[in-house]
Amino acid sequence: MAIGRALVSPARLVIIDDPATLLSYRYQQILLALIDRWRREGVAVLFSSNSLDHIFAVCDHILVLNEGTNVLESRVDATSREEVVAALIGASERQQLTPIIWALDSYYQVRDQAQRLYHHQQQLERDLLVQGTLNQSLIGQLAAQVKALDQANLALQDAQRRLLTEREHERKYLARELHDQVIQDLLSLNYQLEELEAETEENPALHREVVDVRSGIRTMVDDIRRICGNLRPPTIDSLGLGAALQSYTQEWAARTGIALRLELDESSGRLPEALELSIFRIIQEGLSNIRKHAYASTVHIRLHHSSPRALRITIADDGRGLPPDFDLALLAEHGHYGLLGISERVALLQGKLRLHNQPGGGLLLEVELPHPRIEAATANGRWMTG
Repeated sequence: MAIGRALVSPARLVIIDDPATLLSYRYQQILLALIDRWRREGVAVLFSSNSLDHIFAVCDHILVLNEGTNVLESRVDATSREEVVAALIGASERQQLTPIIWALDSYYQVRDQAQRLYHHQQQLERDLLVQGTLNQSLIGQLAAQVKALDQANLALQDAQRRLLTEREHERKYLARELHDQVIQDLLSLNYQLEELEAETEENPALHREVVDVRSGIRTMVDDIRRICGNLRPPTIDSLGLGAALQSYTQEWAARTGIALRLELDESSGRLPEALELSIFRIIQEGLSNIRKHAYASTVHIRLHHSSPRALRITIADDGRGLPPDFDLALLAEHGHYGLLGISERVALLQGKLRLHNQPGGGLLLEVELPHPRIEAATANGRWMTG
């Protein structure tokens, strides 16, 4: 406070008594710089200190007292450390002064070093405290961001799940409308044309036209039935996943000319509707990807229990496989929309998807899905087609 008053209200005389006993090394250096500034500004400073380094650093005159007696008075630049020490201890022989001066120097150096270390320790503790507080704040912010991302991801997955469910409902409705309305109307029209065909036998040109129209209608009915099967497998609701897969894979093999072997656990039983539909769509999209990209001649599909609470789907082909630089995150850019759809469905079902080339050539697609059924499939009893 006295130093503060001296700074605020200019003084002609400032008295300072041995600051080394109260101030840290850092503040001692600040005080010495302040004393030197006062001295240059013409302010008288009476400075008492046991440190010769302090005295010789900032003082113009030196007065040495020994038990209250003035034993030395001189200008600082006219004396030496040896004379000051000699006056203090009353010795005049240099061989007596040297070890004493060395001891004093060592003492003050050690004390200054200790002060510096203490100051650095305090500064380090303050820095660590600040850094710890900052780290805690950053961790808190990061945790909040991760939580927000998790919530956004869950919301996105929920939205995708609802979208897929709505899409399946729309497909089911559209397939039913096509089957019950459009196909029936076309079949009715075909029956009417059948009667007309018999009546036009005497007119060959008209008869051929009627025959061609009836053939076109039958082709159209077949195409619409195939579209209905793609929209909603007709047997999955009544007969289950196994029958739907057998029907679809047989039709797919006949249509594409690619040999296909289907292997199913017979004892799997019925699964929840959403899971059966997802498995069917995964296999459907996998086969579509093979038809478009693989250039394969054979396909092997297997659906079995890998554990009492998990189903595994494997789709293996002998095609050209994946390119070396294939990246699952860039499926859309490579045109693999079927694989992208599989990846999204597997993620929504909390499953795992693995894609890798086989040693002998071709791609192996593996999907593992959790499911609520507890009983495992038996070792016997399998459906195999192909």
